[in-house]
Amino acid sequence: MDNAEIRRRLLELAEERSVSLSSLSRMIGKNTTYLQQFIRKGSPRKLEEGDRGMLARFFGIDESEFGKISGSGRSKEKSYDLGRNSYAEDWVDVPRLAVGASAGPGALLDGEEVFGTIRFSPRWLRSMGLRPEMLSAIVVSGDSMEPVLRDGDEILVDRDWRPLRDGIHVVRLDDTVLVKRLESGRAGRLALLSDNPAYRPIECALEEIEVIGRVVWKGGRI
Repeated sequence: MDNAEIRRRLLELAEERSVSLSSLSRMIGKNTTYLQQFIRKGSPRKLEEGDRGMLARFFGIDESEFGKISGSGRSKEKSYDLGRNSYAEDWVDVPRLAVGASAGPGALLDGEEVFGTIRFSPRWLRSMGLRPEMLSAIVVSGDSMEPVLRDGDEILVDRDWRPLRDGIHVVRLDDTVLVKRLESGRAGRLALLSDNPAYRPIECALEEIEVIGRVVWKGGRI
């Protein structure tokens, strides 16, 4: 692909995912106008190797669509593995979204700006049956899911379609993003449950909520 095709493809992907160029620029560690300058003015002339890899993983496409020469081999990022006394390679960068999943009274969804990434082993993701392009990380806000999820914990959300089952999910209810346990009840009804007994269950019709994804991992301070 020539540079003009790469710029068109990047803009097309950003529009498909409804993510801004400024957010993508911050995700790859550049100033907010970096990708806009690349697309509108052709500066820089081509994307750096690390930037190509991070953007390709975010969009779930082959890196060649952003100008990587076919057959040149995958770019490697090394990280020392203490357990094996060797180097583990090829980490997957999962986007971190500036959306707080409320484990309290509720957080309004203002947008889904990308502000960074968090890295996972592709082998671990495969073992969990997870597709990198369907994952995102967000921060828990509030105490209704304590002690399992605490205020400030970061959670990995799997947005892949799966049959709805009981468990901890991120849902949207009346433009509010919540992290709750889902429990199926009467036909067409769901209960949104908190682990903290101070919070009462929320019962709603299935059509009243949008299930954004299932929580599959958490990380936080000790």
